[in-house]
Amino acid sequence: MAGFLTDAWLDDLDAAARVAELHTEAPLVLQQVVPDGPDGHEVAYAIVVGNGRVRVERGRVSDPDLVFTQDRATAESIHRGELSAQAAFMQGRLRLGGDLRAVVDRAGELAAVHDVFASVRA
Repeated sequence: MAGFLTDAWLDDLDAAARVAELHTEAPLVLQQVVPDGPDGHEVAYAIVVGNGRVRVERGRVSDPDLVFTQDRATAESIHRGELSAQAAFMQGRLRLGGDLRAVVDRAGELAAVHDVFASVRA
């Protein structure tokens, strides 16, 4: 199993995403940013949903719908299921940016995206 936030892990995310089919209303781009990744450098990637497909793009993307920013410890806790993203946000450990209303309106689609990556979290 690839180490969390490594290049191999991002490859696994993208492989899981590319076999998924989702019914989406419009494109949705979710940017993840971890400033202190495994080697001390920023890890950024985007989950891009559109046309019934999902893919993962490395790096920062232009004009994401929502940006999640958290330190590595928080990201790892969320990844392991020890901390929910909601709790991390309430504790100030997860920062959100972008069009929050549009994302809230599409909560069902976000839940489906979360399910796409279950195999990588296992």
